[in-house]
Amino acid sequence: MNNHEIDYKLYGDDMQFVEVELDPNETVIAEAGSLMMMDDSIKMETIFGDGSKSSGGGLMGKLMGAGKRLITGESLFMTTFTNEGSGKRHVYFAAPYPGKIIPMDLSELGGKIICQKDSFLAAAKGVSVGVEFQRKIGAGFFGGEGFIMQKLEGDGMAFVHAGGAIHRVDLQPGQKLRVDTGCLVAMTSTVDYDIETVGGIKTALFGGEGIFFASLSGPGTVWIQSLPFSRLASRVFAAAPVSQGGGGKDSGEGGIGGLFNLFND
Repeated sequence: MNNHEIDYKLYGDDMQFVEVELDPNETVIAEAGSLMMMDDSIKMETIFGDGSKSSGGGLMGKLMGAGKRLITGESLFMTTFTNEGSGKRHVYFAAPYPGKIIPMDLSELGGKIICQKDSFLAAAKGVSVGVEFQRKIGAGFFGGEGFIMQKLEGDGMAFVHAGGAIHRVDLQPGQKLRVDTGCLVAMTSTVDYDIETVGGIKTALFGGEGIFFASLSGPGTVWIQSLPFSRLASRVFAAAPVSQGGGGKDSGEGGIGGLFNLFND
């Protein structure tokens, strides 16, 4: 195997975190800001790109790896956690919002997973985090997740996060599944992905489900989330208090800000 072999354990239900067990000299890579806690003797280091061999050993290779992450909207940097002690050590990574953490053994999934650009959480060192350009223009411009998705390549463990409940569907050859574009979390490289329009003008304009949906054809495996972060954010934004007349006061006259303003008046 080219990747470090790491053990893990998931905790929690709706707000999960993952415990990664590292043997001496083993390393795990993670998104910046995902760390929850770690044992002593673990060295934390910020690097360009993902640190995989595919990024190359020279400066140009590192810049290419970092540039790929920049294209997907992620930070130029990733963080590595290496066990420099003599025994087993643990490092913990937390989910950024309510949902599930999906452990994926890439060696059992064809060595490649295509996923939402914001879903990657952590992986064994050696897993390459790159970009996946959609083959079809329609899928790129109307796919809900933009023209670019992330790809995770290697033969080690990777951890992907998604919102709400997660449903795995194993598509048979020729089997087709139509999914709301925001609910698609990840898929194996064998799945054919395209975008279809919602039939009927009234359905498209007044159905409340958007104009496009993802068309997935087997064989392969797909992971679907019940609560995309965009949907959660829109509901929170819609329920947020609205400022009454401005005047420099905090928005939400009935909330905590309004309570402070009451004392100031």
